[in-house]
Amino acid sequence: MKNRPPYALGSVDNALLVLHMLRDRGRVQVTDVAGELGIARSTAHRLLSMLVYRDFAVRDEDHTYLPGPFLASAPAIPGGSALRDLRARARPAMESLCARVQETVNLMVRVGTEVRFLDSVECPRLRHVTDRRGTILPARLASGGKALLAALPPDEVLALYPDLTPRDRAALTRELDEIRLSGLALNIEGTERGVSAVGAAVRNGGGVAVAALSISIPSDRFAPEELGTYVEELRHAVSEAERALAGFPG
Repeated sequence: MKNRPPYALGSVDNALLVLHMLRDRGRVQVTDVAGELGIARSTAHRLLSMLVYRDFAVRDEDHTYLPGPFLASAPAIPGGSALRDLRARARPAMESLCARVQETVNLMVRVGTEVRFLDSVECPRLRHVTDRRGTILPARLASGGKALLAALPPDEVLALYPDLTPRDRAALTRELDEIRLSGLALNIEGTERGVSAVGAAVRNGGGVAVAALSISIPSDRFAPEELGTYVEELRHAVSEAERALAGFPG
């Protein structure tokens, strides 16, 4: 029999109960959560807002909350130990890159047509892009996701997107061809207003793209004259990470 922990954290327990509600009901509103848990509407709203922020829930135009992409997504690399190993090996390169560019650095993997952020090193500046761990974004919009898609053969990429219009497929093909030539991908407010990013794939010793690194920057600091510096430092970090991942499985 399971016993309630003697030092249970009420806020954590409530967040987990909301996840149960999302799983079992498929959709909930603030009033549902407040009534079910016996908490104030403002508290229920804060709980749901945090779950949306971490991709455990999404909110539609009717202010109804639905299960988010994190609940439906599967790891790109089997086994939690492999993901922990990937984070541990890439972390020194991420920390060094963050120190050099003074912007937030992210590590992500591709899961089908999405990318999952495994780790972030936050910039120490007062105004910066915040920790993205756990975030899931469309791969064809995120900078690291584009870099990872570009590492695939073109026919495999198109097979991932059977419902794209011919025009969108042609545009995606052109963009990925350019990324294959340069090795770098840009996201200029494609996933979040006010945030821009530059990303690149990270390969293991066998040449397989197993992850991507990105630098996330407030758009008003993402000046064209600074791009060359970001690119140079990102390439240096990728090389450092790839040396650390020489024996990592693909």
